[in-house]
Amino acid sequence: MQEQRRAILHIDLDAFYASVEQRDHPEYRGKPIIVGGSPDRRGVVATASYEARQFGIHSAMPSRTALRLCPSAIFLPARFEVYRAVSQQIMAIFHHHTSLVEPLSLDEAYLDVTAIVRDLGGAVQLAREIKQQIREQTKLTASAGVSYCKFLAKIASDRNKPDGLTVITPQEAPTFLEALPIEKFFGVGKVTAARLKTLGIQTGTDLKGLGEVRLRELLGKHGTQLFRYACGEDNRPVEPVRVRKSVGKEVTLEHDIRDRDEMEHILEKLATQVERRLVELGLAGKTLTLKVRWSNFDLVTRAISHPQGFQQTMEMLPILHSQLYRLVDSKQAVRLLGVIVSGLVSQEEMRRERQVVTPSLWPGGLSQELDGR
Repeated sequence: MQEQRRAILHIDLDAFYASVEQRDHPEYRGKPIIVGGSPDRRGVVATASYEARQFGIHSAMPSRTALRLCPSAIFLPARFEVYRAVSQQIMAIFHHHTSLVEPLSLDEAYLDVTAIVRDLGGAVQLAREIKQQIREQTKLTASAGVSYCKFLAKIASDRNKPDGLTVITPQEAPTFLEALPIEKFFGVGKVTAARLKTLGIQTGTDLKGLGEVRLRELLGKHGTQLFRYACGEDNRPVEPVRVRKSVGKEVTLEHDIRDRDEMEHILEKLATQVERRLVELGLAGKTLTLKVRWSNFDLVTRAISHPQGFQQTMEMLPILHSQLYRLVDSKQAVRLLGVIVSGLVSQEEMRRERQVVTPSLWPGGLSQELDGR
């Protein structure tokens, strides 16, 4: 008897923050809505409604750029307490169907439904039911991807947004992956894509043709994983419980840099992304780490712990800039920068800590406004 292939769903809410705002405020419906930081305060776009995306606006874009692209855009501050409450409703729907739910953020998750459906056809029907339940209970739309592994399910959910449902069967996977641009593969960012394209690697077919050994030589362990993805192999399980130890963001630069002002600007972007994720999760961290990789690939880190903790960008930047000043001079070029917050605790626990320790370290006090994506 042939072993049943897995049935994996990836369900992703459409323009989640912006859609919640349009749901709660009818006057915003049909208009270009941007949730995130103000253009006047060097803010960053968290989520843009589909009306705003028509102007080329996307998450992580500077709000000033978004305003230039769409002068009529309506900018709204994030209401994370509302988004978390809606997320709990959505996760409850997922858990009603299976205990194998792996949340990736407030608005997306993997579901392993192998044990409750006969085949991918049954998984597609279940995805339709879940989408309908989300619509009925939250008045929001979600897009779903269905396949036999996590990698393909996630790519599928992004194929027909908004309100889409896409299935990639084992029979369809080889042809689909052969034509897939390399930028769509997990872990292939701008720098890796540019490096591969210099070798003539454009699609999944090219990745397979290059071979596992050569990809490993070029990219280390990730090269092996990338080759397996190109072959349609992804055995990663859906993990219902993941103990988060840290929240971090890093970037490998397209060109090595020596200019400290440019580095500080990059660190501000990274810290803003870390802040956004911490606020989404309702967490703060007691340790802040700066990560620097030199052009010769040597890696150095500098960590600072403080009982008041770290969550907001304005709390991180003075420390990051200070550590950067101690590490970096014009003699060595930098190829990677990263920001990591660890020693995670709940916001409530950190709030109690801060009631004991006067927050005199941070300039300008502790603003509650998120200047996030």
